[in-house]
Amino acid sequence: MDIPIIINPISQLPLEATENPQNLPLSSQGAEVILGNIIEPEQLVIPVAPNATTMFGPRGACLLSETGPLWVSDTGHHRLLGWQNLPTRDSQPADWVIGQPDFYHEGQNAKITPGRTTLSVPTGISACGEGLAVADAWNHRVLIWKNLPEDNNVPADLVLGQVNFTDNEPNRGNQQASASTMHWPYGVYYHQGRLFIADTGNRRLLIWHQLPTENGQPADLVLGQPDMISRNENGGDSPTAASMRWCHDIAFWGENLVVSDAGNHRVMIWQGMPTENNTPCAVVLGQKSFDFVEMNQGVYLPSASSLSMPYGVAVAGDWLVVADTANSRLLGWRKPESILSLQGVMADGLAGQINFQSKGENRNFGLPKRDSLNWCYGIKICGNRLVIADSGNNRILLWQFNYGTSKKEII
Repeated sequence: MDIPIIINPISQLPLEATENPQNLPLSSQGAEVILGNIIEPEQLVIPVAPNATTMFGPRGACLLSETGPLWVSDTGHHRLLGWQNLPTRDSQPADWVIGQPDFYHEGQNAKITPGRTTLSVPTGISACGEGLAVADAWNHRVLIWKNLPEDNNVPADLVLGQVNFTDNEPNRGNQQASASTMHWPYGVYYHQGRLFIADTGNRRLLIWHQLPTENGQPADLVLGQPDMISRNENGGDSPTAASMRWCHDIAFWGENLVVSDAGNHRVMIWQGMPTENNTPCAVVLGQKSFDFVEMNQGVYLPSASSLSMPYGVAVAGDWLVVADTANSRLLGWRKPESILSLQGVMADGLAGQINFQSKGENRNFGLPKRDSLNWCYGIKICGNRLVIADSGNNRILLWQFNYGTSKKEII
């Protein structure tokens, strides 16, 4: 039975009471704040026409500090939405927009020639030094702002994947990839001076050892392929500990690199930071072995150790959180003494479903609730807040993540 609770004065979404002994350390009250329109029980369809409040299939979000700003990839509207401060109420309108002339227009590249302020299917978004990086996937490039944008349509300072801001062909019009080209880059991450880009359509991860300073600067290292020109899925052969099919997001779990390989329905983890091209990972989550890559390990219903198109990864404390997208849930693993013990193990925590064997959108294919998910994509953790791009519900969730507390302490 649905139990109505009030999170703030305009909240109308009920929390569904469930008994679940394997919860992630998230607030039991559900998301503190929900951005985007909220579907009321009497509504059958929610409008997604762009304005300062609505979103259409957002796939990424990044809270830059515990007090803001917050930037969101409003993917289906081909724009970024920015909040100057941490939003405190449901459906709070954005302060800034990048990618469209105003809050009320949409269209790839604002229906004009690509440029420094246009976007086409923006997805991954990450803090990048003092600035911001965005995976502008269908322009086959990554845009970098050297300082955080704090206004409408602040132009990007740097572009990777293209030689200039107006070109937008995959791999710059070539059949082969190179160290400086991209094809559908969906993920971007900056960590300890290095830049990581999930060059998804080329089935590889590109790494720059220092933050690039020139447009189109080539990457220094590649994972997922034997060299910089290859782009076959799983290296053109059977899956291995080194190959990728549809890499999407990146994180660091302590000193260990983590990459979500959505097409192989697994999460890859390396011991430390790889230093050679095509370095194999040490373990995978979601599969029993490196060569087995079926969704949910080949059965219809998920389990505590299986994944189906995991698109997002994030870390807080000793927790690794995975957006298990096609199962509409979050899974969490606590870091063991040795990551080698993680091969194919069961998750320690769950959110979005009542048990590990469920996978329905919004749990029962009903209306979204404060603690339900529908094809969750990008996730980020800043301080004690988990930011979730709940793409299928056209919303962003800001949810308290008490990773330093026990379950009994969570309120």
